[in-house]
Amino acid sequence: MKYIPKLIGNRLYLSPLNVDDASILTKWLNDKTISENIGVDNMVITLENEKEWLKHNQNDYNFGIVLKEGDELIGCCGFSHVDLVHRNASVIIFIGNETLRGMGYGKEALKLLLEYGFNSLNFNNIMLKVYSFDVNALKLYEKVGFKKFGIRRQAYYLKGKFYDEIYMEILRDEYKEIEPYIYI
Repeated sequence: MKYIPKLIGNRLYLSPLNVDDASILTKWLNDKTISENIGVDNMVITLENEKEWLKHNQNDYNFGIVLKEGDELIGCCGFSHVDLVHRNASVIIFIGNETLRGMGYGKEALKLLLEYGFNSLNFNNIMLKVYSFDVNALKLYEKVGFKKFGIRRQAYYLKGKFYDEIYMEILRDEYKEIEPYIYI
């Protein structure tokens, strides 16, 4: 088995990433539909760099999003800027397989990740950054319970235009108010 179900949802599970995933991650991170939305469009991500990143981040809180049916890796999510003392972190998520975007997999993966962050890692605040042009991501984050707390105006330059960086967060108490996630 290539993937190990760590956090299990209805249609997918989150698995620790491994070095064997480097080639697909490199492909996705160099795909403009992903790199522009997560702010790495100006970076050149090579296979060797991605392998090194995976080797050095084995103990971080990064996961592959894997479909239960067929054990297919379809995206990534995880926590960065983890502060266990002050109980906060930032989240990043993307669905790499373009044909599977807009089907609710991101929402399911994000709920699993939040459940893990609040109940296993004991976070009190989880935040993220999204760009103003990424309307689908904004809608997803609001549906899951994230609230806007700040805007850095015209801070992201892409294709001849400036876009706002929108900062969103969700607190433990706010997450508890949302319908609990049901695991199968």
